[in-house]
Amino acid sequence: MEAMETLTKADLSRHLMERLELGKKDADLLVNTFLESIIESLKTGEGVELRGFGSFRLRDRRARQGRNPRSGESIQVPPKRVVYFKLGKELRSKLIDE
Repeated sequence: MEAMETLTKADLSRHLMERLELGKKDADLLVNTFLESIIESLKTGEGVELRGFGSFRLRDRRARQGRNPRSGESIQVPPKRVVYFKLGKELRSKLIDE
């Protein structure tokens, strides 16, 4: 399997600059504002739904018993909150169902 490239914020900004003929500052502001909006919504406990793309939700994980892989020692894993992403139908059909 080949190593996949990763799309970065800079790549997104560059793409917006080319597609929308924006300046670098405007493209960077657009990307950062979009991502900050998602973060702020998740911080307040709201879900984020982008039709055709997917949705982000926060999930609470319970505390559980784990195991240290090196020593085999049993440890208590504390509860935590994680971000969960679910693919939208359109994105799923373009990526998986083809």
